[in-house]
Amino acid sequence: MFKTIKKIALLLSVIAFMSSCATVKSPLGGILYTNVKSPVAITGNSNSTKVGSSEAISVLGIVAAGDASIDAAAKSAGISKIHHVDQQSKSILGFFAKYKVFVYGE
Repeated sequence: MFKTIKKIALLLSVIAFMSSCATVKSPLGGILYTNVKSPVAITGNSNSTKVGSSEAISVLGIVAAGDASIDAAAKSAGISKIHHVDQQSKSILGFFAKYKVFVYGE
């Protein structure tokens, strides 16, 4: 019985340590799963007929790649006047994380 408790404690410890490996900016975070969309900024420009996006990912906190900038998102849709910007954060067990930026404008 003591060996079983040790194994469970070890497993929980590994999960706790691994959960912070691939982290992502988010207003809220879950240990097992996170999928949150939230606002970043808004301007005085009117109309948001176009939507552009950009993203970056992380795997195990070892490899991270991508361009999740507002500039890259605006260029992807040909936006020159930004109306507002949203973000989406997604992570799974700290193994995989994705940060995505959405730019709305004309």
